[in-house]
Amino acid sequence: MRRSMAGFVAALIVCGAQAQQPAAEVGAPSEADRATYASCMTQLRDGASAIEPAAFDRFMAGIVPDMSVLPLLDSQPEFSTPIWDYLAPLVDGQRIADGQALLVEHADTFARVAQSSGVDAATVAAVWGVESDYGRVQGKRPLLVSLSTLSCFGRRQAFFRGELMSTLALLQSGDLTTDGLTGSWAGAFGQTQFMPSTYQRIAVDGDGDGRRDLVHSVPDALASTANYLDRAGWQSGQPWGYEVTLPAGFDATQAGRKAKRPLREWVARGITRVDGTRIEASETPAAVLLPAGVGGPAFLVFRNFDAIYSYNAAESYALAIALLSDRLRGGGPLVARWPTDDLPLDRADRKVLQTLLLARGHAIGAPDGLLGTLTRRAIAAEQQRLGLLPVDGRAGQKILAALRAEGPPVALPDATPAAAPPVATP
Repeated sequence: MRRSMAGFVAALIVCGAQAQQPAAEVGAPSEADRATYASCMTQLRDGASAIEPAAFDRFMAGIVPDMSVLPLLDSQPEFSTPIWDYLAPLVDGQRIADGQALLVEHADTFARVAQSSGVDAATVAAVWGVESDYGRVQGKRPLLVSLSTLSCFGRRQAFFRGELMSTLALLQSGDLTTDGLTGSWAGAFGQTQFMPSTYQRIAVDGDGDGRRDLVHSVPDALASTANYLDRAGWQSGQPWGYEVTLPAGFDATQAGRKAKRPLREWVARGITRVDGTRIEASETPAAVLLPAGVGGPAFLVFRNFDAIYSYNAAESYALAIALLSDRLRGGGPLVARWPTDDLPLDRADRKVLQTLLLARGHAIGAPDGLLGTLTRRAIAAEQQRLGLLPVDGRAGQKILAALRAEGPPVALPDATPAAAPPVATP
């Protein structure tokens, strides 16, 4: 569907430097960049047959490119973060509680959506929760700025030009207004983070007001998300998958989302449900997923997992949606442990960690549970001071426990992010 952040929240975990610094500081264009951009805009305006020239001029008036989006083309948290760190803030107590409350608050809307699409309420709510924390974090980058910059610089210009034209078409049709039109650096926006071209094709009017407004209208966002999953092949009433126990000596080369076999074959090989429930030996195609190898949790996944995967082509992303949907239904946490001796922190514990860092003089801003560059540098400084290896700026249980056990804050000679050691790249 799109180049996503597992929602904007996940992108902040990895790309905090750009999120914490104004574009004027890190993304101001040079005179040469401005000239290239002006020429590019003229070319796009002249070639935009579906956009009236006057509309193009009106919507693009005063737009200045933001060069800070270009480095983000090669940084995607779904592929660069250990799976346990990626999932920890996305499937945590706060998101589960908030989602369950919203399922009650919007019960009528979810019921209509499920009836029309066949997609259950918990799955739609999980997408909403992971993508924007239920509409709270939709992205702060001006959409037209990001898309027009990526249309004129860097790789994949043709793709982003298409997305820019789709955005302008939505503005021209009246579905959107330029007021507060912000999203991710890559152009995903709204409560469930659609790319503009997907918005054009898939979005539906869920509240009956004659507009498809996925930014401000919860019914529109939920109905459109369900419509996407339905069109991606969602099978009503079927599970996405479930956690399983592997037999001793399982050949990990047989795993993989695309390596589907009839369910009866996996049963014959000794795979069982982790909760002891019997698996019916059917012809249903299924695949074994090992997101952390044979030493971590294992899953059997079915067609509905592929439908979720199509929303943003990353297995870690799809697993976040799937696991959150299970928790919203009242299911419990995973049984198997992740193969790490330093388990990750959820958002509540990350806020505690940030509070402890602030108490030690690190200027990281208000505790919010999001791990930007300033927090990571502060963690690295504390790891170095305490002799915790590796000095990588990672927020895990070890650094939290060490700071909690230390007692009153220890004064640092220069506890500023600039003076901190560099954070190792995973």
